[in-house]
Amino acid sequence: MSDTKAADVSAPVAEDEVVLAVRGRVGVISLNRPKALNAINLGMVRQIAAALDLWEHDQKIDAILIKSTSGRAFCAGGDVRAIGILPTAEARVAKGSDFFGEEFTLNRRINRLAKPYISLIGGIAMGGGLGLTVHGSHRIVGDDVRMAMPETVLGYFPDIGATWFLNRCPGALGRYLALVGPQIGAADAVFSGLATHHVPTAAFDEIVQALVSAPALDAAKVDAIVSEYATKPQGGHFAERQGVVDALFGQDDLEKVVEAVGQAGADTPWVEEAAKALGRAAPMSLRATWHRMLEGRGKSVEDVLIDDYRMALRMIARDDFAEGVRAILVDKDQNPKWSPSALSQTSVADVEALLRPLVEDAARGDLVFG
Repeated sequence: MSDTKAADVSAPVAEDEVVLAVRGRVGVISLNRPKALNAINLGMVRQIAAALDLWEHDQKIDAILIKSTSGRAFCAGGDVRAIGILPTAEARVAKGSDFFGEEFTLNRRINRLAKPYISLIGGIAMGGGLGLTVHGSHRIVGDDVRMAMPETVLGYFPDIGATWFLNRCPGALGRYLALVGPQIGAADAVFSGLATHHVPTAAFDEIVQALVSAPALDAAKVDAIVSEYATKPQGGHFAERQGVVDALFGQDDLEKVVEAVGQAGADTPWVEEAAKALGRAAPMSLRATWHRMLEGRGKSVEDVLIDDYRMALRMIARDDFAEGVRAILVDKDQNPKWSPSALSQTSVADVEALLRPLVEDAARGDLVFG
């Protein structure tokens, strides 16, 4: 099922990393790479895109649902390890060109999909995994969800259109999530707008059955079915922390933000954790992420994703990315050596260079959205 031609999805193959099936009037996508926590690779991107090719304009399909076959994770992110371990910048860019180009194109398709697109999100959901959910219409989180965009500690930046959707979070929450990359649970996912509903994990199978049993589905019918199972999630911290987040991250000067977080952390444990995370992150990643959050306000999702592609290819070519993958995902010594090693050694001009249009002979050129 890895090519983009029409295929029989009524009898999925158990070994596929993405299992496709039609149930009732719902096209069901099941992520099935449990040993890798469903980290998404190019083959999986292509399988999901093939499903959209089959179902987007099929009048017998009213809605598309994506879920995981594993309770541990929805999707731990893009398979950046496979790119980061390559020994040269040229090799990383060659591999990343197709992956990011097709992944970001898929993100855009989900964002613009006319049919209801329902995500059942349990366990770990990070990075590229959010790209498969946040752009859709119905984003349902379970009790044990752990969401994050932790790219700055990998020498990278929050991609998959994060500048677009994080800028839609209340106040300065999106800036905090982008820069610090904390893991958040169901209540905070709903509060921030990354999720639209919370449904107890134990009811996931029931809600699937209700959806696939419906004689017809549109956005209003999906809303009604989901609302029958949705409950108010317990816990969460963002509602009570919003004022502090806004005060710390609401100003536009990155150096002042980092300084303010460091000073406030002496009295507030969660702010202290944020200060530690900023200290672990690659300085260039912080600068790039912050610049994107500021200059990306009000941009269309298409423009954000085009910028993501330009920056992605240039960021993975940098030594920081290979070093972050080594320290965090391969050797796991948690001790990356960043270059430059200090925020003062980075500049907005450095970031603007990462965003320049790609020349014709560099990788595959700009993304073009039809």
